[in-house]
Amino acid sequence: MIDRLKEILTPSQVNTDPEDLYDASADRYKKYAKVRRVLDVPLPAAIVYPTSAREVSKVLAFCNDAGLNVIPRAGKTATEGGLENWKDNTIVIDTLHLNKILKIDTYNMQATVQAGVPLQQLEDELRKEGFTAGHSPQSKPVAKFGGLVATRSIGQFSTLYGGIEDMVVGLECVFPDGHISRIKNVARRSGGPDIRHIVIGNEGALCYITEVTVKIFRFYPENNRFFGYLIKDMETGIKALREVMVNGFRPSVARAYSEEDAAQHFYHFHKNKCVLLFMAEGPEGIVQATGQAIEAAVEKFKDGIIEQVDSRLIEDWFNNLNWSQKDIDDEMEGMRENDSHAGFTTEISADWETIPKIYNNVMQRIKAEFPRAHDLTMLGGHSSHSYINGTNMYFVYNYHIHCAPEDEMRVYHHPLQRIIVEETLKLGGSMCHHHGIGKFRNEWTKDEHGSAYYMLEKLKESFDPNGIMNFGTIFPQDEGKKYQQ
Repeated sequence: MIDRLKEILTPSQVNTDPEDLYDASADRYKKYAKVRRVLDVPLPAAIVYPTSAREVSKVLAFCNDAGLNVIPRAGKTATEGGLENWKDNTIVIDTLHLNKILKIDTYNMQATVQAGVPLQQLEDELRKEGFTAGHSPQSKPVAKFGGLVATRSIGQFSTLYGGIEDMVVGLECVFPDGHISRIKNVARRSGGPDIRHIVIGNEGALCYITEVTVKIFRFYPENNRFFGYLIKDMETGIKALREVMVNGFRPSVARAYSEEDAAQHFYHFHKNKCVLLFMAEGPEGIVQATGQAIEAAVEKFKDGIIEQVDSRLIEDWFNNLNWSQKDIDDEMEGMRENDSHAGFTTEISADWETIPKIYNNVMQRIKAEFPRAHDLTMLGGHSSHSYINGTNMYFVYNYHIHCAPEDEMRVYHHPLQRIIVEETLKLGGSMCHHHGIGKFRNEWTKDEHGSAYYMLEKLKESFDPNGIMNFGTIFPQDEGKKYQQ
């Protein structure tokens, strides 16, 4: 198998280094077990680095014929096990050498990049010309476009610019049989179903993304305005967020934090209260109007507003949100030295009426039912991505680890996640707002989609009939339960 891959590509494009294979066997989902060297999953056989869609096509066709599992990989920042390997004889296809910015078109307001281009690299080039991609996940310094599109990523400024699905214009991808498909770049069309969405969010379970064209936006940093408030409870924050959104305004950032979550982000000013914050950006007139709408919403719910926060404190926080590779490396080093880590998030979404109910139900159940509640060092949440008809909720939980490293997920994270997912689905919300299903929420994929799971299942049967694409991701597999439980 390895010899054949070296013939299809070149020997230098096929990596079998044991340390690199260990790193490729799991993503950030099992980061504690990974850093403690106790991962219980198979190592992939090789990592390959194609340089073109044609080379991806050849590798996929070979794997399809040979029945080899394939894991597509880009920036390695996945958090739901989408990059974890559950099969022997697995090939990881990495975007490392698909790394060219192909075109920045400021007249038509779009940029075309290969799938391995880091988001930060494109953003830096756009900023030189007064533009922005508008996409800023916390992983921005290391995330790459193939992974962003495959996981239906969202950024911290999504309330204004949208998620990655709102930014993608066209793309190129390769299916397991080697077929290369290109979706052309147009502003809109009604030529049947929007086939971009077969690819966007497929998490490597249907195809391999090789090229992406995204919208770009004018950048007006000189107009940025920041707003922060201490508030009495999460309900007040969510009502204020809703007021701004349903009145037709779109701040780039709109967030409400529980007391516990605020303590880790705003320790220098939160005063043990919930925090509401906004950022308005864009042309001066839009920023002024948005700022007025924010102030009007705060005035409407003034009974729940305790005090306003110095806007400079909010601005400073925004300027230090993203994680570099050094931050990730430092976190891993900390887990080598301590039996604790910065915990997990489980993000869900629902309509405005339902989000507070889910939040309160989850808090009550965890405190009453979770047998290791005494090990929790933080339990809270925040709303950070809002829409005219609803918002999301990040549940955040940190804990001391008092078990073997290999048991940490089973003992701590999985019971917590199960409560969150159960309460969300019970009330009609979505169990996965933007981190994707990966391999560790796939037991709820059918419940998430209900009768529409039929459509998702038929896509898998049609595009990947031999089941070689990212075994266990999105689609539940009995064979994978031993790694989940």
